[in-house]
Amino acid sequence: MTSSLSIFFATILTHNIALTYILGMCPTIGLSKNTKTAMGMGISVVFVITLTSLVNWPIYNLILVPTGSKVLSLLVFIVTIAATVQLLEMLLEKFAPALHSAFGIFLPLITVNCTVLAVSLFMVLRDYNLFHTLVFALGSSIGWLLAITLVAGIREKLDLIGDIPKGLDGAGIVMVILGILALGFMGFSGMVDL
Repeated sequence: MTSSLSIFFATILTHNIALTYILGMCPTIGLSKNTKTAMGMGISVVFVITLTSLVNWPIYNLILVPTGSKVLSLLVFIVTIAATVQLLEMLLEKFAPALHSAFGIFLPLITVNCTVLAVSLFMVLRDYNLFHTLVFALGSSIGWLLAITLVAGIREKLDLIGDIPKGLDGAGIVMVILGILALGFMGFSGMVDL
């Protein structure tokens, strides 16, 4: 069995959910225009992924598996994710209204962010125990936070230069940046693995 430390660093570096599995691209493209918004979204995703994984693991292993209802896992995971995002939206609206309005439509879209669902599905596929699930969820979400923040920082620097070709402006330049970052993160291969 892989150690918890290996899982944590692998999910941030060599198995980064955004740069290796190319998941969560919609908010990465839409919210990576400035680092403040990107970090806020990343922290929100860390909260949602960690909480939903902690809720989904016992539901799956203690209820769905013993009752032979594993076929319902996808539906249960989605309902858990939706409830967690709704809770996060209410908390942000009450305690951080500026950040809530900066997210706009993207905050409710965390519900359908494939990164959040993928972590719960990977937990099932890899047969992690509760502690490894927590470590995997935390590492994966921190890896996504790192990726979106790096993209936002690079985009801010590129905006200062101002010479981005018209055809690459927006989503195009984000995909180029993500490709270059993915190549850079490949350099960590062999150091940590799942």
